[in-house]
Amino acid sequence: MVELPVVSKESNENGRTRKPDWLRVKLPIGPNYRKVRTLVDEYKLHTICQSGNCPNMGECWGAGTATFMILGNTCTRSCSFCAVKTGRPNEYDADEPRRVAEAIVLMQVKHAVITSVNRDELADRGAEIWHQTVRLVKEASPSTTIETLIPDTKANWDALERMISAGQEVVSHNMETVERLYRKVRPQAKYLRSLEQIQRTKDYGKRTKSGIMVGLGETQEEVFKIMDDLVAHGCDVLTIGQYLQPTQMHIAVAEFVHPDVFALYKEVGLQKGFKFVESGPLVRSSYHAERHL
Repeated sequence: MVELPVVSKESNENGRTRKPDWLRVKLPIGPNYRKVRTLVDEYKLHTICQSGNCPNMGECWGAGTATFMILGNTCTRSCSFCAVKTGRPNEYDADEPRRVAEAIVLMQVKHAVITSVNRDELADRGAEIWHQTVRLVKEASPSTTIETLIPDTKANWDALERMISAGQEVVSHNMETVERLYRKVRPQAKYLRSLEQIQRTKDYGKRTKSGIMVGLGETQEEVFKIMDDLVAHGCDVLTIGQYLQPTQMHIAVAEFVHPDVFALYKEVGLQKGFKFVESGPLVRSSYHAERHL
């Protein structure tokens, strides 16, 4: 293990966790940000940028890009890290794929990222809406490349194949954390099942990607182990970012990881065989996603 600095939590006078300087981001402003916001509202779309409280929303929307979230904005899972609301979702909107495709055309998106909530109550896990969304985007804008960040299908491998068979270039499924912390962080998921989903996606012929958070109490050895497990299961691209607590109801930050540690993780990840590693405090799954092709 390489000893590098980890920044412990500090509280300000209000008792709230004080973030280090490298986690400060600019407020979202500018004409491109306003244009994307208007289109998202006009077409009644959801974005993980908003629902997930992404710290990079200003940068990405300012550049005219967004990560669309399909199948509604209510998730059937109750992961302790996630800002997306949990509950029983409404009936899905069969017209949503068309609206996503039209919005991508109007935004002139060159590389689109599409994700979704978990829809465990649906027999196909939402796979048909996934398939139709990617298909209609490809028909409406053939030059747009697509990354789909898909949920855990709970070993419904027919649903997985339907999700990933519509022509997207990259398929991502986030592991989120190390194996030891799964019950605490992803209580309705299984570590080995998610690895198998990535392997099956690779076997289907897709470029594969996954993401993890640090600062949840994991050790460096555990981060290196999940890297080994992902490479062994055919993962091409890895993203690593700092976990930030969305609300007081979510799991607390164990520590703020220093940028030097993120640099180490990138170096080690590339040595272990990933084709691309995006590693930094503000990195999220879809951050700079266009580079991962």
